[in-house]
Amino acid sequence: MTSQIRILRLIGISEGISFLVLLLIAMPLKYYFNVPMAVKIVGWAHGVLFIAYLAIVILSVKVMKWSLVNLALALMASLVPFGTFLLDKGWKQRELELTNSSKIV
Repeated sequence: MTSQIRILRLIGISEGISFLVLLLIAMPLKYYFNVPMAVKIVGWAHGVLFIAYLAIVILSVKVMKWSLVNLALALMASLVPFGTFLLDKGWKQRELELTNSSKIV
């Protein structure tokens, strides 16, 4: 259970980093320095991570016990720079809660 949350957090942070690299490094390289290959490489990596993020969010609904609002927030976070980083704190707390509850039982 907690391993799935750990995967969710890892993919979320990776997707967030790739989004920022795409926006802050690859796009300026393409448009200001005429290096389109940067967007091609980083964009491809970000696309794979974005799809992985969407998949793991959908697979994590039951484990995280999310409502539709929480699911929508998790999905929308991938569309906003720093969105996945903001949610990660709550996911880390949830992971600790589930880890501690499994030790008690």
